[in-house]
Amino acid sequence: MSGKADDQRLVERVQQGDKRAFDVLVLKYQHKILKLIMRYVRNPADALDVSQEAFIKAYRALPNFRGDSAFYTWLYRIAINTAKNHLVVMKRRPLDFDVDLQDPESYEVNARLQDTDTPDAIAQREELRETVEDAIEALPEELRVAIVLREIEGMSYEEIASAMECPVGTVRSRIFRAREAIDGRIGNLLQGADSG
Repeated sequence: MSGKADDQRLVERVQQGDKRAFDVLVLKYQHKILKLIMRYVRNPADALDVSQEAFIKAYRALPNFRGDSAFYTWLYRIAINTAKNHLVVMKRRPLDFDVDLQDPESYEVNARLQDTDTPDAIAQREELRETVEDAIEALPEELRVAIVLREIEGMSYEEIASAMECPVGTVRSRIFRAREAIDGRIGNLLQGADSG
């Protein structure tokens, strides 16, 4: 993986006092990190501040970075923790996960909902989106983080295990349990729609 090797070389240069090497890392990852933080912090100006704070924390912590995980995975963890800390300060909870209901891999209910854009179909899609968001929000934190990293961020099981500091088997179990809980909520909604 040349990307990881490039990151590692840049990290080593920063650790040796080359601040410009950190600028390269910031340019490489700033959009990904901002997009991640926007999933937690809805206000764009706040998200930008939190993103900058995450990079400052990463810069300060870089002398202790040992390379046990990929730099991006390490930075990702710092960004999530910075966003959560911001939410605690703002007394808010992470909300508004953008689940793409047209993605058949995520949820196989789209065929039932995309027939027409009648007011009923639009209302049903909105109700389903809210149901999915509520189901994700109701999950215990470790399940919620695992499913968001997998389904929304598209991370591999290995990357999630590294980010969450747990074995891959635990990640698989958490994602399975999260999907089961979400499917249960969607199933109840669709049964209600069929009988109505």
